[in-house]
Parts: sequence; C-alpha cells; structure tokens
Amino acid sequence: MNFNDIKDIKDLQQMLPADPQDAEGKMRIIQELVPGKQITLAHVIGGPRPIVYKKLGLNPDVDYGNSAIGILNMSPPESAVIASDISIKTGDVYLGFVDRFSGTLIITGLLSEVNSAVDEIVRYFRDDLGYSCCEITRR
Repeated sequence: MNFNDIKDIKDLQQMLPADPQDAEGKMRIIQELVPGKQITLAHVIGGPRPIVYKKLGLNPDVDYGNSAIGILNMSPPESAVIASDISIKTGDVYLGFVDRFSGTLIITGLLSEVNSAVDEIVRYFRDDLGYSCCEITRR
C-alpha cells in the first residue's frame, strides 16, 4: 500500500508501525513546524524596569525612563535576519537578540525609536512580503 491508496483513516493506520518505538526500545517523536509567512508576536514594552533588562541579558546602560523593548516572533525563522536589518535602518535601536532558528528578535532603545522600528517591520512584512501579521501591542 502506498499513499495514493489511502482512502480513510483506517488505511493510514495500517501503514503505521504497531509499535512506535525504535530498535533500541526508545519512543521517537518527530515534531515538524510547517509555518506560513507570519509575524505571530509584535509587542513594545515601554519603560521596562531595570530587572527586565538584566534578566534578558540586555544592555543595562540605558535611560530607563525613556527606554523600550520591542519583541517580535516570526516564521519562517530566518525572517528575523530581515527584521533586524529593517530595525537598525529605521531607528536608532540596539539589537538585543536575534535568533534565526526560532525567529525571535528583541530590540531596545528610546520608546519612539523602538515604536518606529516595530511599526516598519510589521508594515514591510505585511505590505511588501505578503506575511500574515498580528496586531502590534504596547504596554
């Protein structure tokens, strides 16, 4: 039986091994991420407490009263590289963290600069690249 012969769930179950363990007796689970083009989180934290910077390992030499942290998560995860480029070209922001494997970007700077950078990232991904984008939240 091959995949073209599958008519219902019973046919699919017949193709699966009865015992999901491998030859060593270990259960193997394969997780696959099949993402679309999307920004799933876009948030700006205005005036975060110094402890937040410390716990995230971000630059502690900032004016906390006027500072902000922007955090975004996107897929495919390599999109974080593009977003980081847009952020530093849009505003005077510091790249706190860029992960091309998880799709996470954290930027810091003055509140107005972080807002501008996050706004431009979401606008570019939505309007120019055709990504599905969540709303930007701010607190």
